[in-house]
Amino acid sequence: MEIQDRTFNFSTRIVRLHQHLTKSDPTSKILASQILRSGTSIGANLEEAHAAQSKADFLSKCNIALKEARETHYWLRLLTACELLNSERLGPITQEANEIVAILTTIVKNGRSKNGECRM
Repeated sequence: MEIQDRTFNFSTRIVRLHQHLTKSDPTSKILASQILRSGTSIGANLEEAHAAQSKADFLSKCNIALKEARETHYWLRLLTACELLNSERLGPITQEANEIVAILTTIVKNGRSKNGECRM
C-alpha cells in the first residue's frame, strides 16, 4: 500500500476517533481538536508533496507531514496515558502512527542524502 493510501486510511480513523471523543468530557473534546488537525494534515501534506515543483519542495512537504505524524503520535499517547480511552482501543492506531513516522523519517532521510531519490 502506498504511503498516500495509508495516510488517507489513517485520516479516516482519526476522523472517527474525533467524532467519538467529542461526545466525551471537555478535556477529550480539546484533545480531539488537536488530533484531528494533526492527524488529517499528514495525508494532505503528502498529497501536496506528490505534486511538488522541486526536490526541495517535495522534502519540505514530507518534512511537514513527518512533524504532523509525530504530533499525532504524541496526542494518541497522551490520550492513553491520561486514560481518556483505553490502550486496547488506541493501541492499533498509535502503532499505525508510529509506523507512519518511521516511513516518513526514511523518506526524508533518503531525500536529504546526496544521491537519494525523492519517491513515496
